[in-house]
Amino acid sequence: MKQKTAKPVPTIPELQSELKRERYKRRYRSVLRSTVYALIVVAAVAVLVATIWLPVLQIYGNSMTPTLSEDDIVLSLKGADFEPGDLVAFYLGNKILVKRCIAGPGQWVDIDADGNVYVDGELLDEPYLPEKALGECDLELPYQVPEDRYFCMGDHRSTSVDSRTTTVGCVSEEQIVGKIVFRVWPLSEFGGLK
Repeated sequence: MKQKTAKPVPTIPELQSELKRERYKRRYRSVLRSTVYALIVVAAVAVLVATIWLPVLQIYGNSMTPTLSEDDIVLSLKGADFEPGDLVAFYLGNKILVKRCIAGPGQWVDIDADGNVYVDGELLDEPYLPEKALGECDLELPYQVPEDRYFCMGDHRSTSVDSRTTTVGCVSEEQIVGKIVFRVWPLSEFGGLK
C-alpha cells in the first residue's frame, strides 16, 4: 500500500499572492460587468434620442440638390416650428421625403411660368436654388394652403415631385418627421443646414 504524501502547507507569501490574484479577478469581473451595463444604457439612450427626439435620415434621390445630395446623412429635430425656407422631412406612404417648406397654413402660393414663387403676393427670395422652374404642377394657382398643412417644394424644381402635384399635396402636421437641422455625412460638409 502506497503512503499518501501530504501537500506542503503554503507559505505566507504564496497565500498573499493567491489572495491578490483572487481580488484582481473579482475586481476585473466587477469592472467588466459595470462597463457592459454602462454601454447597454448608453446604447438604449442613443436609440431613444434618435427615434423620439432627433431622427437620423439618409437622403435618397436628387430632388434637393445642391442643398442635399444622395447618401447624405442628416439629423432632424422633432416638434419644431416650421417657417418658409426650413428643410422638412415627412412621410408619404412608406417613404420619407425631404423638401423645403414654402408656405404655412392659410397662406397663398402662386408660381409663374418662369418658376418664381410668390407667397401672399410677395416674391420669395430663394438663394439656395440653382435654377427656377415651374416643374410638374397640376394645382390651380394661386393656391391656398389648408389649415394644419404646409406647402413644400424640392430645391431641384424641374425634377422634384412635391406639393405642386396632387400626388403629394400639402403636408399635414401628422406626416412630419421633423425639421432637418444638421448634416453629419459626408464629413467634408459636416455642419448645420439652412
